[in-house]
Amino acid sequence: MKYSGVINESKQNHGADLNPKSKARDLRKNPTYSEKILWNHLRNRQIEGFYFRRQHPYAFYILDFFCQKADLAIEVDGEIHLVKTIYDKERTEYLESTGIKVLRFKNEDIDNKIEWVLSTIKSHLNKHNK
Repeated sequence: MKYSGVINESKQNHGADLNPKSKARDLRKNPTYSEKILWNHLRNRQIEGFYFRRQHPYAFYILDFFCQKADLAIEVDGEIHLVKTIYDKERTEYLESTGIKVLRFKNEDIDNKIEWVLSTIKSHLNKHNK
């Protein structure tokens, strides 16, 4: 890439690894509490038999949870997302432009209303199955 040196040396990266697969691997090793809870319900095809991946690289983004068969991304939003609203909006618009439906849940939803979260996910998966 022509500008890779500039990108790698720029201040905003703070020495971060620009390889999305490596970053996704690190995120899988250190999930948030809410991500752990949701993953325990999504893993092993527990919801309607759909297979989910966690911290899945997609283009230049990393999706918290992704089901390819249903074209569904599930994002778990912590406090940092309160100040990242423009970024989240642009990211969602990009993903939806590629045909992916994005469901967003706050940490509090997963921690306190997990049955509602699972019901919302199942509802989307059932629409996809029809």
